[in-house]
Amino acid sequence: MPQAEGGVVATRPLRLVLLPGLDATGSQHAAFSAAMQRLGVVVTVIAYPVDRTLDYPALASFVRQALPTEGDYLLLGESFSGPLALSIAAAPPPGLRGVILSTTFARSPWLAWRRLQSLLYWAPVRALPMPALSWLLLGRWSTPALRDALRDALASVDADVLRSRAIAALGVDVAVHAGAMRLPTLCLHAVQDRLLPRRCQRHLSALLPAQATRCLDGPHLMLQARPEAAAQVVTAFMQDVCGSA
Repeated sequence: MPQAEGGVVATRPLRLVLLPGLDATGSQHAAFSAAMQRLGVVVTVIAYPVDRTLDYPALASFVRQALPTEGDYLLLGESFSGPLALSIAAAPPPGLRGVILSTTFARSPWLAWRRLQSLLYWAPVRALPMPALSWLLLGRWSTPALRDALRDALASVDADVLRSRAIAALGVDVAVHAGAMRLPTLCLHAVQDRLLPRRCQRHLSALLPAQATRCLDGPHLMLQARPEAAAQVVTAFMQDVCGSA
């Protein structure tokens, strides 16, 4: 372990790699990253291409190439990116010590709608008005700033890319990967999640052999709407994982 002057042990900051939700720009996570920084955690957000349609396997390969190659870190998969985090953690790269799954799923909560996948290729993905998106994703925590950030993030991604990610989420099932995981895992659920049904939360928590579950009062976009509370829970889990090594 490195030492500072005078023989005092110099501790390295905890590191968190964040895989963002559907827009995957990472532009909505400034408040959460700042809250984590104040708690001694360095956050790196891996943004996905905004102009290339990549399915889950292709995105998993993209993320693996972007992960740290030195030192220890934990991986956070938010919403759309939860299946990616599960797939990667099932065969963990060097340095990956644990996983946080925030308002996400291992199996699509909308499998019954898979027959509608072909219709999504023609759906106007930007047609849903902001008041509806705000109700669905932010609930009573909605603010003008959060709505503007959500609107800007979605507008920055090519419509075909958003459509392809929605189609991928509609049919994804990485339950096998979840069952193969042996890394410490935190499932962070939102009590007021209007996008994911409760059965999805129960299914995810039941699948994982080494996991803790925390429920926070908040909407689907938990990290954006309740950054301080989420940061406290995530940091405590990271400290437990890194302190138990």
